[in-house]
Amino acid sequence: MKPFKSQNAFITLAIMVAAASPTLANAETPDGEALFNQRTCFTCHGKDGKTPILPSYPLIAGQNEQYVLQQLRDIKSGARANGGAAAMAGVMHLVNDEEMQLLAAFISKLER
Repeated sequence: MKPFKSQNAFITLAIMVAAASPTLANAETPDGEALFNQRTCFTCHGKDGKTPILPSYPLIAGQNEQYVLQQLRDIKSGARANGGAAAMAGVMHLVNDEEMQLLAAFISKLER
């Protein structure tokens, strides 16, 4: 049986999507700085990570990467609920694990 033209178009489209999949999977991931701005971290911590809006908010610039990552994970999971964690808990649903890693790396490289 000879395939219909629409079947040929579907097969062609499927091949194109399959061929593009590695490219789509590796599509440009936002970097830590972009995430810092997109997730509004700068609102409380300052664009430089060392000018928080309240004196009780931490200076995060140059903080150890693994420490930042653990704090982000603990705040998101609820394991950390002290200090300003409650303020951050409201936005942590916007950040996944990969993004937390990118943010931690970015924050650790900010100049103190």
